[in-house]
Amino acid sequence: MGLLDILFGRTKPVAPDLDQLFALPSAAVTLEVAAGFRPTGSGAVCFATVEGAVFEQTHREVQALLDADAEREGRPVRLTRDDYGYSWLVSTRKPDDLPELVNDLHAVNSAMEVNGFGPQLLCSLAGFEDDAGRRLALVYLYKRGTFYPFAPLSGPAERRDNSLELRVKAALTNDLRIEQDLGRWFPLWGAPGL
Repeated sequence: MGLLDILFGRTKPVAPDLDQLFALPSAAVTLEVAAGFRPTGSGAVCFATVEGAVFEQTHREVQALLDADAEREGRPVRLTRDDYGYSWLVSTRKPDDLPELVNDLHAVNSAMEVNGFGPQLLCSLAGFEDDAGRRLALVYLYKRGTFYPFAPLSGPAERRDNSLELRVKAALTNDLRIEQDLGRWFPLWGAPGL
């Protein structure tokens, strides 16, 4: 970044670092000790849907990679589309298989990136739950290379538990690269995998 970039407030975008996903298992230990949340075994990758043969081929390859592994273990991998038109590839593992779930998420992101679809990647999430049934997601923002917690409250209204999110942020600061701009802590209402 040059002097003019600094003077005019321009910044270079942060390069995605998919290896940050591998910090999730150790962060899960901290999260359980600090807040009582344990992995649910469910996670998902969200991406903007693109039309075209190359994208469809990449999608089929990623789906086949996860399906082959899933069939051996009798667990579902599914593709869904949310109300906003985004696609979600959802993987489900046993709750104590968080490292394998992280491998699934990393594989999907890597395959999309290698095939030129990195710009379509939005986020990945891993689901957590406590004894009271409260849900929490640790969300990885692909374009920022950072994580943030998302804690939706149960009920018909779309509300989130901001104080829980801030407590989780404080607890995981040493484990994950936390997104400091709270304006980028986007709500993921109805996200599959949460």
